[in-house]
Amino acid sequence: MKNLGITLVFLGAFVTLVGVLLYAGVGLSWIGRLPGDIRIVKPGCSIYLPITTCIVLSAFVSAVLFIIRMSR
Repeated sequence: MKNLGITLVFLGAFVTLVGVLLYAGVGLSWIGRLPGDIRIVKPGCSIYLPITTCIVLSAFVSAVLFIIRMSR
């Protein structure tokens, strides 16, 4: 249980740090503006399909989870 507690503390600190950086607007202006993201804006209707952003974020999360699994 001690290892779980330490893991949760570090995970909480990481999430807090990411939240503070996002709130401050540091370095993530490219999210949602990648080539391949579809944005259709017409009077009275707007559609946004972040296809490329979803692929990039999915690859990043998969890599992080792979590294975590390999370290155990």
